[in-house]
Amino acid sequence: MGAVSAPAFTVIIPARLASTRLPDKPLADLGGKPMVVRVAERAALSGAARIVVATDHASIAAACAAHGIEVAMTRADHPSGTDRIAEVARALALADDAVVVNLQGDEPLIEPGLLAACAARIADGVPMATCAHPLHDMDELFNPNVVKVVLDKLGRALYFSRAPIAWHRDGFAASRQQLPAGYAPLRHIGLYAYSNAFLQRYPTLEPSPLEAVEALEQLRVLWHGVPIAVHITDTAPAAGVDTPADLVRVRALFA
Repeated sequence: MGAVSAPAFTVIIPARLASTRLPDKPLADLGGKPMVVRVAERAALSGAARIVVATDHASIAAACAAHGIEVAMTRADHPSGTDRIAEVARALALADDAVVVNLQGDEPLIEPGLLAACAARIADGVPMATCAHPLHDMDELFNPNVVKVVLDKLGRALYFSRAPIAWHRDGFAASRQQLPAGYAPLRHIGLYAYSNAFLQRYPTLEPSPLEAVEALEQLRVLWHGVPIAVHITDTAPAAGVDTPADLVRVRALFA
């Protein structure tokens, strides 16, 4: 992905030590450096004005400091990573119109240009942005762990779902073995950008019944009538690290 013209933006990387599937995940060694450091190094290639790791654990802070990565300590009781980065953005005294990119600490292979492209979608009246890519696999389309998104004509999210959307009535009635001709479902990529003003507002928003049903936090934003712009990238980004098998795969690439 080539360079994208984006406003100045700050990348905040939430990193918690607790992980049910992969304990101490942010500190997992990838070619001699902790994973969270590798993520910050990828972010540094995006053109970001500043990269800050947000953590509640001293060992993560120490690992980042040892590699020259800026760290902000946060409360340990945040209900979500979005709340955690909102605390950090306040502590950094960012301007209301500053753009903040939320990059998860388990994405050591993230395409740096994707961060800039997501940040570039923040505009007046559109305080949040995310990314998606076309799906080409029927198994992924029907996999509830793969989140789908549908857009309006301005490229803003209408809805996110774990279900296949939009449902191709005639195509799926004929066959569910292959994608119907001309059908282009989109897979959501869990990368977000916000205006700081909206990021500070987010923790005050009432939770949505939809987010509880789908277990998708971003539905709270749509439920409150706030638009989310979606940048479409042609190719799927490299998968993050959620499981021990993922860690083996990524370690091989850094070896």
